[in-house]
This record gives sequence, C-alpha cells and structure tokens, in this order.
Amino acid sequence: MAELEAWQTLSDRINSVSPSATLAVDGKAKALKAAGVDVIGFGAGEPNFPTPEYIVNVAAEACRDPKNHRYTPTAGLPELRQAIADKTLRDSGYAVDASQVVVTNGGKQAVYETFQVLLNDGDEVIIPAPFWTSYPEVVKLAGGTPVEVFSGSDQNFTPTVEQLEAARTERTKAIVLNSPSNPTGAVWPEETVRAIGEWAVANHLWVISDEIYEHLNYDGAKTTFVGAVVPEVRNQLIVLNGVAKTYAMTGWRVGWLIAPEPVAKAAAKLSGHMTSNVANVSQRAALAAVAGPLDEVHVMREAFDKRRRAIVAALNEIPGVDCPTPTGAFYAFPNVEALLGKPLGPNGSVPATSSELAALLLDEAHIAAVPGEAFGAPGYLRFSYALADDQLAEGMKRFQDWVAA
Repeated sequence: MAELEAWQTLSDRINSVSPSATLAVDGKAKALKAAGVDVIGFGAGEPNFPTPEYIVNVAAEACRDPKNHRYTPTAGLPELRQAIADKTLRDSGYAVDASQVVVTNGGKQAVYETFQVLLNDGDEVIIPAPFWTSYPEVVKLAGGTPVEVFSGSDQNFTPTVEQLEAARTERTKAIVLNSPSNPTGAVWPEETVRAIGEWAVANHLWVISDEIYEHLNYDGAKTTFVGAVVPEVRNQLIVLNGVAKTYAMTGWRVGWLIAPEPVAKAAAKLSGHMTSNVANVSQRAALAAVAGPLDEVHVMREAFDKRRRAIVAALNEIPGVDCPTPTGAFYAFPNVEALLGKPLGPNGSVPATSSELAALLLDEAHIAAVPGEAFGAPGYLRFSYALADDQLAEGMKRFQDWVAA
C-alpha cells in the first residue's frame, strides 16, 4: 500500500486517537479464522444469541412497507422516541419527555455526539478506570482532555468521591459513569452512585451515564440509575443506551441519548450533518424491542450467569490469575500480573506486559482476549463470556494448558 506524501498530512485530531483495541483484537481473530486457524474469540462484547424472533418479524414486515423506504426525522421515529421515554420510566424509575431522546446509529454515535456538543478545547472529562476503550478517544476527538481515575480490584473497580474530587480542576466539565461496567462487570453500589451524583450537582458537572448493560445483573446486584436516586442531577445528566446488548441486536445499530432538551436539539443538529436518520427498518425493530416484554432478555441473562460462573471458576484455577466475580454485564476481568515476566507456553515466551500476554495467547493458544492497557488497566485481561458454552470451556482449557506448558 502506498504511503502518503509529505504534503498529504492527516489531521492532528485523528492522529491523536488510538484505534479501538477491542475491534482490533476481534478483527485479528476473524482474520486468523478466515485463514483456517481455530481461534476462540473472547474479545468482542457481542451476545452470541440471535435477535429475538418477534423483533425480526417486525423488521421483515417493515421492509415491505414503503413508508420505511424514506427519510424519517433526524432525531428518530416519533413513536420510537416515545417508547424509549416510556421504557426509561419503566426501567429507570423516572420520567423523561420524548423530546429529550435522540436516536443514533448505535450507542457509539450517542457517545461521540455527547462530547461533541458539550466540550470545548481543553475541557477535562473525568473517566473512572478501568473504562470502555472508546471514552478517552471520543473525548480527544472533541478537543477535550480525558482524566483517568483508577480503582482496581481491591476497590471492586469502584471509584470514591474522594478520588474524583482529587482529579477535579477548574477545567473539569463532566464525569462518566458506567455501571454495570465494561470491562470489569462491576456494579457500583447505590450509595456510590448517589454520592457521585450529589458531588456532580455541587460542582456543576455534566454526568454522562452509560447504561447499556442495565438489565445484566447477577447475585442480587441491581443497576442504580443516577437520574432516579439524585433527581436534581437530571438537568445536567445525559444517559447513553441502546438495544445492542440487552436484545442481542449489535448489528442493527440503534442507540440513543437522553438529555436536557437543548442538548438533545444540539445532538440532533449534529446528526443532521453526519448521518441523517438511523435506518428505518432498524428503528422499527428497536421499537418492537423497547416496547416489548423482557422475557427473552431474562432467558439470555440466565445463560450469561451460567457462563459467568464457569469462566470465573476456570480463570481462578490458573496459577497466576486472580479473577474477581463480576456482578454485571458479560465480562470477566482477571488480574494477570503474576504471569508477567515468566516463561509461558510451549515456547517459553516471557511477556512483559498484559498486552504482550494477550498477543501470545492469540498467536500460540489461539484464544482472543483484550489487554487491560486498552481500558486504562495494565496487568489485566478482559474476557467476554458472551459466547457459546462449549467455546468458553475449550478456550479456558487452552489458556490453562498453555500456562501449564
């Protein structure tokens, strides 16, 4: 492939951003599979279930209706925006107006647009770590500065208000909340969410609450919605969500943000210049999902729960691996620091970092996990357990055998 000439410079903005590590791992795993290598992928956060049949049927009917062959309002189908507002009251426990909802092409566009409409150059955003890999990059794309605040497994990956306050400066504009968490699976206690919400109100900070894993809880853990427990935060709260994880609809690309109306209007204005509307058929499918029952969601959650217990047990059987038990989402996030600096595998390779360890696991054991460096947490690996039971068991066996060799 030809290199760019000296005058063909790319923007500083795009050069400052790192590629998505999760997509990179998933892409490399798929490339190896295409080359005939039997790779087991723990990299992508993608349920292996098909989208529920009743949702697919609605989409199939929508394809044949000519009204879905045209543009819709940029902010989304009015009936879908209303259904999302109704779903928020049902699931989160507080009322929002449909005018506050903007439907986006997946949850990532909602994240991107949020920071584009909020940040000016040099504004700081506090991001508790471990974090979803795209948060800091999207902040950078908006000209902002990500400020990482780390809390490890000794804190159940849950930050304290004292840690956040120590990171706050006069340039701080927002704080990101993500519970249940990607990558750790941690569910923050209600008292923590309440305290952070009250701290944000007292310091006039925007709260960006990513609630995409809201229905995936285990062992009695419950998602706490900051907009419900701290009502006074709602005028400075932006909620990010979507159908991808809850309804096994990653490929349909429907997300949304809920924000104070001026912010929602600004986001819709941005969408108008970026993408126009989300695909109508996908919106019709999303309407069926959010307005429908949660029965199949509960069935999928039971399957995730079984896999969760299996992967945690398997990881903790491996010498040098310490995996806390997650109570949300579908990720295990073990500490692998004790494996670093030691000869591993049949070739006696010595990884110095968790990134090198992940590369060795892919190349030699043919299992794909994402290194903790991608999430602001060196020394950890992320394993998604949203894959078939037999694949999970075989992948864990390969990891155990590789370390034992």
